[in-house]
Amino acid sequence: MTQRDLPALSIVELQGLFRRREVSPVEALQALEDQINASNGRIGAYLVRDVAVAAAEAEKADVSLPLGGIPIAIKDLINVKGQQCSCASKILRGYRAPYSATAIERLRAQGAIPFGRMNMDEFAMGSSTENSGVQITRNPWDLSRVPGGSSGGSAAAVAADIALGALGTDTGGSIRQPAAFCGIVGFKPSYGRVSRFGLVAFASSLDQIGPLTKTVHDCALLMNAIAGHDSHDSTSLDVPVPDYTKHLGGDVKGVRIGLAKEYLIEGIDPTVRHAVLAAVKQLESLGAEIIELSLPHTEYAISVYYILATAEASANLARFDGVRYGQRTENVTSLFDHYARTRAEGFGPEVKRRIILGTYVLSSGYYEAYYLRAQKVRELIRRDFAEAFKQVDALVSPTSPGLAFKLGEKATDPLQMYLADIFTNAANLAGICGISIPCGFAEIEGGKKLPIGLQLLGKSLGEARILQLAHAYEQSTDWHKMRPALSPITA
Repeated sequence: MTQRDLPALSIVELQGLFRRREVSPVEALQALEDQINASNGRIGAYLVRDVAVAAAEAEKADVSLPLGGIPIAIKDLINVKGQQCSCASKILRGYRAPYSATAIERLRAQGAIPFGRMNMDEFAMGSSTENSGVQITRNPWDLSRVPGGSSGGSAAAVAADIALGALGTDTGGSIRQPAAFCGIVGFKPSYGRVSRFGLVAFASSLDQIGPLTKTVHDCALLMNAIAGHDSHDSTSLDVPVPDYTKHLGGDVKGVRIGLAKEYLIEGIDPTVRHAVLAAVKQLESLGAEIIELSLPHTEYAISVYYILATAEASANLARFDGVRYGQRTENVTSLFDHYARTRAEGFGPEVKRRIILGTYVLSSGYYEAYYLRAQKVRELIRRDFAEAFKQVDALVSPTSPGLAFKLGEKATDPLQMYLADIFTNAANLAGICGISIPCGFAEIEGGKKLPIGLQLLGKSLGEARILQLAHAYEQSTDWHKMRPALSPITA
């Protein structure tokens, strides 16, 4: 194996080379940096990276640790001390984190090296990474298409072998949907399983940090590192964390998997439907029992999500006023003028749209009609899942109803963009866990192929079962082994 081959390895494979002393962390980091220099200009996944600091950490890495010497890319809204944390927004241009998120501290404790800030939809608001206030990220399977969002930079980098693994965040599907579009593994932990301390909040009752990786085993390794109670986060759950890697490889015979009729509705791309149903058959062939059931309030999930998420966003983003940090507009005439101009110049269109919508649903006269009613329907959605998990161990669905779409295709139609998360955001409303894994490819024009994602949902704190099931499916197929050959830019 040459040094040029190292970035294509999984975390587990690279670990093995480190421990056998066949490759050093310094050599692996240099190989990764060479690959980034060769490919990132076409993909646009990285915003910044500090090679000198990472190289110093690689030099002293303890490869006996579970993630010793492994570089992990970080979505640009998770604080890493001394690094920029701009949330891909002009309003936080120049801001450097004074502390590290708990998830970062835990990665470091396991020997990992946080390396690179990844592009994203501004403040995690979007499903395509086109809403970044910095740059466009392209899908490595077809550079004329989006990588999904909001963790599009993280997903594209892992898929293109310019990151070994990455951390993203999932508020309504922002890990799982880009994982599906880019043909990798993306995991959303249960709400409270991973600390949110040091995460710049979008919607505090929905946000979760999670891994994007090349394999389910790699995903389990990162979950081992970042999961667990944190006294800095009042929503963090004080419950034991299993070793997720020890649950991989087990027999899935007799596992009950629910197929909800609401997740195979009209409007799904036929190729996606075919691939997902074929994956269901494959799970059945492995011994799983498929049970048809209903989640009757699914149709309300998109509406409920965009009321609650925007309401929380309007409150969370009020802190970005140009007074304490970030962009500050000069030559203002009054305090109001300062606030108004700073926020108008600093926030992008999608962030403004959501702040306005959130402020509206929280305003006097509309609070009960929208926000309070949405909270009640959220509870009905949560109960749907609770009832379903009395019958089954997991639920299966497409991750997204369609394939990665063309850049600009949905940019002027926010509703169509929001519908890309129709199968993912209910899990955030209910606080349960979910994973997206590759389950096939669709052939498109020019002989290109686009990945299709299979979503598996589990009950709250059911991560071990979902990872076990995802691993069993993954190992029975070759979808996860496929990597894009970067195509020319056609649009």
